[in-house]
Amino acid sequence: MAQVAIGLGTNLGDREKNMLTAVALLAERAGTILALSALYETEPWGFESENPFFNAALILETELSPLDLLLLTQRIEREMGRVEKSSGTYHDRLIDIDLLLYDDIVLESPLLMLPHPLMHQRKFVLQPLEEIAPGWIHPVLKEPVARLYAKLSF
Repeated sequence: MAQVAIGLGTNLGDREKNMLTAVALLAERAGTILALSALYETEPWGFESENPFFNAALILETELSPLDLLLLTQRIEREMGRVEKSSGTYHDRLIDIDLLLYDDIVLESPLLMLPHPLMHQRKFVLQPLEEIAPGWIHPVLKEPVARLYAKLSF
C-alpha cells in the first residue's frame, strides 16, 4: 500500500458539494482516506477570475500505481463535469484533483511528474497539506512540507 498526498480545488458551482463529491469518489474507488484537511478559500492562481477557489488536501492509502491513480482521478474529474485539464493556461474549473506526493517516489513521464512540480510554489497547495502532513519530506527538495509552507508564508 502506498500513501499519496492529493490536492483538490474548485471554483465553480457548489464548491463545497464539488469537494465532498470528489472526496467520496476517491474513497469509493481509490483507497482509504487517512486524513482530510479543512477547506481553504483562496484567490485564483495564474489567471484572473471573480470566482474564488476552495482548496483542500487529503492523504490516501491505495494499491493503485501512480499512473493508474492519475487515470482514475482524471476520470472522476470528467464525470464531475470537468471538460479539459489546464495545459499552460489556467481557467475556472468544477474540480481539479492533483497528485502531489506518492510515497517518496520521483517520477518524470509525459503523463505524470511526481512530486508535483509546482507544489512548493503554491500556498494554496501547501497550506492544506501542512495541516495534515507537516512532516512529509519532499523527495526532491529534501524538506518537510511544514518548512516549504513556512517559506511561502513570509
